[in-house]
Amino acid sequence: MKVRIHAIAGGIGFLTILTFWTSTVISELFASHQAITAVKQMILYGMVVLIPALAIAGGSGMAMGRRRTDAPALAKKKRMPFIAANGLLILVPSAFYLASKAAAGSFDNWFYGIQAVELIAGAANLTMMGLNIRDGLIMTRRIRSARLPSAPGAATR
Repeated sequence: MKVRIHAIAGGIGFLTILTFWTSTVISELFASHQAITAVKQMILYGMVVLIPALAIAGGSGMAMGRRRTDAPALAKKKRMPFIAANGLLILVPSAFYLASKAAAGSFDNWFYGIQAVELIAGAANLTMMGLNIRDGLIMTRRIRSARLPSAPGAATR
């Protein structure tokens, strides 16, 4: 049951961040300032879903992986502090700052500079979370790990 809760919460967290990221890119490239403002406000509302999902995924992952020492588990444990710090120190404050600036109609260099930082940090979190999903699937044997050839020219499976 913990595995299922962890997977669902992690999936919700990943898809929520992916939705935030793609909505931001699309609105910035193709929409009006009014639409950008709406997207920024919806991202704040979406935090009500995102933050509990990530807390549940993190807590359940720590509980399940506490004693594991296999490579995928160790890799996940190593990435998690970076994912959490990136979210808490860059993504959440950026979301509030950008929503405030957008609501004030202040689409200045600071807005776009912080927006660029937020998009880079979001892409980094999506990448690390994607790697955690892959490693989780390996740990539950839903996918096989990629095998690297042991010698140049050796066949892979």
